[in-house]
Amino acid sequence: MPDLEPAANGSSEQSRAGGRYFTRFTRAQRYLHAVLFTTFLGLAATGLPMRFSQSFWARRFASAVGGFGTIIFFHKFFALVLTLAFLIHLRVIFTRGVVNREKGIFWGATSMVANWKDVKDLVGHLRWMVGLGPKPQFERYAYWEKFDYWAVFWGMIVIGFSGYAMWFAPFFARFLPGWALNAVLVVHSEEGLLAILFIFSIHFVNTHLRPDTFPMDMVIFTGVESEEEFKTKRPQEYQRVAREGKLEERIAAAPALWFTNFSRVVGYAAILIGLVLLVLTLSAYFT
Repeated sequence: MPDLEPAANGSSEQSRAGGRYFTRFTRAQRYLHAVLFTTFLGLAATGLPMRFSQSFWARRFASAVGGFGTIIFFHKFFALVLTLAFLIHLRVIFTRGVVNREKGIFWGATSMVANWKDVKDLVGHLRWMVGLGPKPQFERYAYWEKFDYWAVFWGMIVIGFSGYAMWFAPFFARFLPGWALNAVLVVHSEEGLLAILFIFSIHFVNTHLRPDTFPMDMVIFTGVESEEEFKTKRPQEYQRVAREGKLEERIAAAPALWFTNFSRVVGYAAILIGLVLLVLTLSAYFT
C-alpha cells in the first residue's frame, strides 16, 4: 500500500484560500479507520447493554431491538468485521516492513514505534504546559498518537482473544483449563470497559479537543491538511520532507466542500454517540 496518493478532486477550498494542501493519510488508511470507529461504536453499543444488563437503559434498549439475542448477534457481527480490518492492517505492516523492507515502519521518524524522542517530547510538553520551556517540535506522529495506536493494538489482541474464547468455548476447552475460560469472561468484560472509557475520553480529547484541533481534527476524514496546519502541528516532519525534496510529491487537491461538511456530520455524530455511551457507562457503573 503506498504511503501517499492524491486527494479526490473537488471544488477547491485551496483556490479560494490561496494555500496548498498536503496528503497525510491515504484513502486506504482512511477507509480502515472508518471501519475501525464504526465497528467499535457498534461493539460498544451492543456490549454495554450486556455488561450492565440490569440497568434501566439496557433493558429498554434490548426491548427495542428484539431482545438480548439480537444484541449478541450484532455484537458478533461487528467483532468479525473489526477482526477482518485488524488482519488487513497486520498484512499491510508485514508486507511493507518485512517483504518490501520499507524503511521507517518499525523504527525512525515515520514509525508508530515509540523512541527516545517521544520521551523527551512528553517531558518537554509537560514543561511547556506549566510555562517552563518551549513547545516541543513534533515529527509525523506525536507521542500521544503512538500511545493511542498501541492502546488499540493491545486491546484488539486481548479483547479479541477473550471474546473468541467465549464464543468458541468448546474448542478452546480442549487446551485451556476451566479456570482460564472463567477468566476470559472477566478479562473480556473489564478490558472492553477500559477500551470504551479510553476511546470516549482520552482518545477524543487527544485527537479532537486539543486547542489546536478543537472542535474536530478533520484530517483523518479528508486525508489532507493545509500547509499552515502541516507547519504548525508537525514542524519537524515539514522540515524533513522539504529537506528531502519531497514536498511536491505530497501536494494534493483541497477537499470538496460537500465532503468536508459530510465528514463533519459523521465525525460529530460519532463523538456524540461516544459521549452518550460514556455517560451511560459511568451512570451504570456507579449505580
